[in-house]
Amino acid sequence: MTLPDLTQADILQPEWHVASRVRALVTTRNGGVSAPPFGRWRDGVDSPGGLNLGLRAGDDPAAVLENRTRLKQFAGIRGTAQDPAWLQQIHGADVVNADDVLARQREGDAPTLADASVSNVPGTVCVVMIADCMPVLLCDPDGRAVGAAHAGWRGLAAGVIENTAQRVAQLAAVETTVLHAWLGPSIGPTAFEVGADVRDAFMNEATPDERDATAQAFVAHPDAQGKYLADLPALARVRLRRIGVTQIAGGEHCTFTERERFFSYRRDRDTGRMAALIWLAD
Repeated sequence: MTLPDLTQADILQPEWHVASRVRALVTTRNGGVSAPPFGRWRDGVDSPGGLNLGLRAGDDPAAVLENRTRLKQFAGIRGTAQDPAWLQQIHGADVVNADDVLARQREGDAPTLADASVSNVPGTVCVVMIADCMPVLLCDPDGRAVGAAHAGWRGLAAGVIENTAQRVAQLAAVETTVLHAWLGPSIGPTAFEVGADVRDAFMNEATPDERDATAQAFVAHPDAQGKYLADLPALARVRLRRIGVTQIAGGEHCTFTERERFFSYRRDRDTGRMAALIWLAD
């Protein structure tokens, strides 16, 4: 079966007012060669053509590598010297330099364990994978440095966004207050059911002036006593504003409910992974 190439319709791109040399995109589930359960969703059926980018999701590795090749071709990332800096994500708050990740990849070393990367080197691609957790892309407005963070609730509560923003600001030689942030697709506030322990983790870390906004990001579940519906984008905005980042866009797409566009681990369990990429053009 011949499957269509990856196209602009299969990609999301941030709408933000930053230098044109900042390149960024987020994939959807469409535009690849993976078969079910890693496929595309058409007319209520999981069909071949999924763009699964995760090698540890259970998919055929050859299909994943073809999908990654399609992504590189679409993005204009050429050759192994410009492979994205793939991480092994662990739901933490560690941030690494993407060029160090690439050096390990070229040496054939074990994948770098981290949930965010940063760079100020043109052509170095920071990338995180997602399937309900939120990707947060960061840059300064003049395009001196960029970063990508994988923000599930654990990483978000532990400070992965603040850590990434601070590293981007250091590389760009600017204050965090000038940074721009874009919140990519994640499980939305009508679908993200959590326990009281998750709410407590955020409330216990909230500063006095954050407590109201943090509490408002948790709504008591109407059908499950002791459970809440959590708003990841709202929680991310609280953490960004903590360090003075106010130029915040995105956060409107739900991976769980938008089945035709996105993979969702919470919804399907056996499913693919999408990717969020950001880099500086040469």
